Amino acid sequence: MTDVTRGIVLVVEDEKAISDLLRLYISREGFGVHVASDGRSALTAARTMHPVAIVLDVGLPEIDGTEVCRQLRSEGNWVPILFCTARDDEVDRVLGLELGADDYITKPFSPREVVARIKSVVRRASFVSADEDPLTVGTVSVDLVTRRVSVGGQPVSLTATEFDLLAHLMQHPGRVYTREHLLSEVWGYAAVVGTRTVDVHVAQVRAKLGDASPIRTVRGVGYSAEEPGTP
Repeated sequence: MTDVTRGIVLVVEDEKAISDLLRLYISREGFGVHVASDGRSALTAARTMHPVAIVLDVGLPEIDGTEVCRQLRSEGNWVPILFCTARDDEVDRVLGLELGADDYITKPFSPREVVARIKSVVRRASFVSADEDPLTVGTVSVDLVTRRVSVGGQPVSLTATEFDLLAHLMQHPGRVYTREHLLSEVWGYAAVVGTRTVDVHVAQVRAKLGDASPIRTVRGVGYSAEEPGTP
């Protein structure tokens, strides 16, 4: 029997063959797995079971995956979400990320890759280092221990991926990172969806931080964290 030591992963998938395959591979890594086959039961499970991550199919009956994500985020539920879909259109990918998804993978996919993505978002969301001091750039503060972000003392909610992107940039203010570097260091792999993923997450962080956002675009290179107003 699987020793469930890493929490529950909620798999939301209406194709039984796919959900059974994902259950098999995910459980091998020490996660418990709960499967929901439609959007309504997915919302109930997410609200009551407190999963460490959600693998969320977009094309679901009744309530689709994007609406499930939208409702959870509007409730302040920032559990890491990995979208899975048969559609490979950039508009769909960007929409999913803008709704607050942490990652995105298209079908057909390798179950091993899905597991790797799950482990990556869970690791980012749960990492705690007790001797890390908060990072501050301008009025933005990032507490690496509690994984909380504030602007002028007021809390701001970020997804696990948004948090890690901001923290990575703020750890070395003024240093410019390429999109490829950020994909490797923040996401933990060379994302198939490409560097557009970085741009969308940067836009989301900026929208949440408003004028206080320290993220600066370095044209033709990438991004850095600097105090607002820095030339």
